[in-house]
Amino acid sequence: MSDLFDLAMPWWEFVLRAVVVYAVLLAMIRISGKRTMGQFTPFDVLLIVLLGNAVQNSLLGADQSLLGGLLLAAVLITINWIVGFVSARSRTAERVIEGEPIVLARDGQLFQRVLRRELVSENDFNEALRQNGELTMEDVALALLETDGRISVVPKKKD
Repeated sequence: MSDLFDLAMPWWEFVLRAVVVYAVLLAMIRISGKRTMGQFTPFDVLLIVLLGNAVQNSLLGADQSLLGGLLLAAVLITINWIVGFVSARSRTAERVIEGEPIVLARDGQLFQRVLRRELVSENDFNEALRQNGELTMEDVALALLETDGRISVVPKKKD
């Protein structure tokens, strides 16, 4: 029973491990693109589960104590809060952490190269058009891939 609270390493090592793993995973997710976070498919859910399992040892090391797990949870939640706090107050930090919207189409012209670069299929783009009530590209004034992976469509003004 006493093993529940006996840490296998110093408390500061838990903090260091959590910060490093959080920063590396955040960078990897940012590099992987906006569409990764926009819509969760069964493959995305599987990836999240596997990522959690893959980094478990990086976070815990040899520790299996209750206190170690709770300490890691507290550190990860705190880091996440700090990242949100900083990005909400600094435009530069927000741009680095969250990115910026990407123009996918303008004035009825779809940018195929941008779609490919951002890993957006034409089917996904057409679905966004349908969800916005627009059936043709000629109706599109602007289409953006938002920082959260959603596609926003601004229709042309009707005369």
